[in-house]
Amino acid sequence: MKHVLFAAGALAVTLAVQAEDKPLLAVPGKAILESKLDAAPGAPWKIAKGAWELTGGVWRGSEKPEDKHGAVIRLPNTLADFVIEFECKFEGGRSTSLSINAAKGHLARIAIMPKFVTIQKDDGDHEGPDKAVLFARFAVDFAPGAWHKVRLEMVGDTLLGKVDDLVAWGSEEKLKQERVGAGFTVGGQSVDFRNLSIREATLNPDWEKVKATLPKPGEKLAPLPAPAGKAPAKKKAAAKKAPAKSE
Repeated sequence: MKHVLFAAGALAVTLAVQAEDKPLLAVPGKAILESKLDAAPGAPWKIAKGAWELTGGVWRGSEKPEDKHGAVIRLPNTLADFVIEFECKFEGGRSTSLSINAAKGHLARIAIMPKFVTIQKDDGDHEGPDKAVLFARFAVDFAPGAWHKVRLEMVGDTLLGKVDDLVAWGSEEKLKQERVGAGFTVGGQSVDFRNLSIREATLNPDWEKVKATLPKPGEKLAPLPAPAGKAPAKKKAAAKKAPAKSE
């Protein structure tokens, strides 16, 4: 009986792994970078803002008050189609993101806060005519000290973001731009990171079937908390649609 139970348990684990690894938008290919992030941050990473250090065998990013800007660390790599995966956990920080830049300006991100996860195309110029496009905002309740799995896939003009079991996608012509400077941002103190993987990617031949099972872009937009006191209707509507701030 014990052998039967063990075999059944092993099969269940195998099926769970296979389900988790099932391609969504992209089929991962050749590894570009794989790191447990268990050594002190250094080349080829470039620290732009904040403090980045090795703590307890993982990376920790913390905002410096004197910077008046979130902590930022980036890679110089230029990316074609790709899949990025990593894990993060809050250790007092108020926000973090996986951010992708274009040759000029921001391009896209998965922004994570203890109460919200946002997946979006960024405003690349902040002056128009480009503007941010919010693909999804999920309400969450992330406690400090809990690890969360994050994945960003970009193929052609389409991106897909996944945080734990939350998935959203969207397509925009400007997502086809050259992609550079993939990196992490942290607001406040602190957020930890581990188990980073960046791989080349190709379009999943079953993407159209997968897409049909996912929420449509903009369909999942959890409302932001109303400001203190009663807000005018126009302000409430703006708050509902507001994208995450780019850093």
